[in-house]
Amino acid sequence: MRKRLFIVFIIAVLFFSSASLAISLDRKTRDELYRQVQLFSDALAAIETDYVDEVKAKDLIYGALKGMLSSLDPHSQFMDPDTYNELKVDTEGKFGGLGIEISLKDGQLTIITPLEDTPAWQAGLKPGDRIVKINNELTRGIDLSGATKKLRGKPGEAVTLTILRESTQKILEFKIVRAMIKINDIKEAKILTDGIGYIRLVEFRENTPKDFKAAVQKLSRFKMDALILDLRNNPGGLLESALEITGEFVPEGKLIAYTQGKKADQNMRFISKARSPILNLPLVVLINQGSASGSEIIAGALQDYKRATILGVKSFGKGSVQTVIPLSDGSALRLTTSKYFTPSGKEIHGKGVTPDIVLDVTPQGASGQELLEEASLSNHPAKNKAPWDYKTDPQVMAAINLLK
Repeated sequence: MRKRLFIVFIIAVLFFSSASLAISLDRKTRDELYRQVQLFSDALAAIETDYVDEVKAKDLIYGALKGMLSSLDPHSQFMDPDTYNELKVDTEGKFGGLGIEISLKDGQLTIITPLEDTPAWQAGLKPGDRIVKINNELTRGIDLSGATKKLRGKPGEAVTLTILRESTQKILEFKIVRAMIKINDIKEAKILTDGIGYIRLVEFRENTPKDFKAAVQKLSRFKMDALILDLRNNPGGLLESALEITGEFVPEGKLIAYTQGKKADQNMRFISKARSPILNLPLVVLINQGSASGSEIIAGALQDYKRATILGVKSFGKGSVQTVIPLSDGSALRLTTSKYFTPSGKEIHGKGVTPDIVLDVTPQGASGQELLEEASLSNHPAKNKAPWDYKTDPQVMAAINLLK
């Protein structure tokens, strides 16, 4: 009897919660909400009375919340108190892991890009690889938080990944040893030929704008007449840094990107603030399917203002904003509340940035992305190969020819 009273209490709470939410909804939407909450309460009552095993009410509600949030989009999720606490303390950016940025794409755990000079990069993982298993456990139905927990851990421990590589339709297995992940945001900053500078950014962190400006100044002292900005395999990072770098190439006061959500306070506009932007330097930006988030904001804005020619292949398409909403028992919702748009109104999320010049497949049948990875891998001391030669990279060579 006490259990039945408790379950009735839970149902009543759900009704009162829905009632408070419904105040801001129109009548038709409100009536539909009441009907659906009734359906939920009927299912909850049936489980309590008829399910073969005893189930805690909290487990039922948590399970329902997890399913509800996961049905919205890959980046929305319900976090129990333990998961939420991990999120709050995980702020240092140093952890034992593999060095991959992941997302859910078409319901499958997908690698956005392996971060350069990390175990994942050295093992040969590629953007677009689907992670089928982690340590022989299927990833079907896993959320991003659960996947991150399985991938991170103590440095020195091995993780086995089973990968579906769609470009070859092959199942591959990788045994990768975790390491402390520490990324240098600028990998290359040099004059390639004929006054054409080259800067490769692999991530946006707090010091990236300062490092980037220093790199530009250094190349300017070597008589740089044009610049190739390489954002291939750059999964994003700190939004403010990406915005600041974009502002270095467009006039002050120009719109760089904006977000749009359901509520007015979710709509934000990001304006360039650089006092002395570089407006006359010819610029080519390289992107690929591993370019995401902040990289796409830069490429989209510079493309809209015709400030740069975008070259490569279409970017990943990650342009949504998540807000963490704490709940009363210490759990929280991580909810997608708005999406990013370029200055001209192009949606980034799920669509990506399409280059002005698409250059994907070489005559040998390998993509420019694959050649980039092979070239970068060859720069790793363990490979005992010659350093990266830009002349072997068809996308860089195309950019040079375009600038000339």
